[in-house]
Amino acid sequence: MDQTEKAFQKQDAVFIGAKRLLGKKSGKRAVRYWRNVGLSFTTPKEAKEGNFVDKKCPFTGNVSIRGKILKGMVVSTKMKRTIIIRRNYLHYIKKFDRFEKRHSNMAVHCSPCFEPKEGDIVTVGQCRPLSKTVRFNVLKVDKNQIFGNPRKVFMLF
Repeated sequence: MDQTEKAFQKQDAVFIGAKRLLGKKSGKRAVRYWRNVGLSFTTPKEAKEGNFVDKKCPFTGNVSIRGKILKGMVVSTKMKRTIIIRRNYLHYIKKFDRFEKRHSNMAVHCSPCFEPKEGDIVTVGQCRPLSKTVRFNVLKVDKNQIFGNPRKVFMLF
């Protein structure tokens, strides 16, 4: 585990204080906790083999996915372990018998096992509130198929 934070980084589900025999060097690598979140989402290889610690990760942390599954386009990745996604939708205007384009932005927790870039399409799942504005977690990332500014493109998923 990378110890770059002030607090000691360890996974809650793994006991690291086992007794060692005197003078014996064990060549085993560290034990890692990971799980399948269900709903036919595969656990990323980086979550199984990586060495990050994230208690809010749905694959290696203490967060369960329940409720809504949504899709959106990544707009910003400037925060640490949090991204902003944009969800486009059409709103019907009865008077003119037409639709207008609308969008909403959503803050989503992104585990270090994913590295999304702006314009990527992400699938997110609802979980318990992780902070004041974050209630969703990234489950899958589809690479960018958009050329140009991703904010200007209106795509329905």
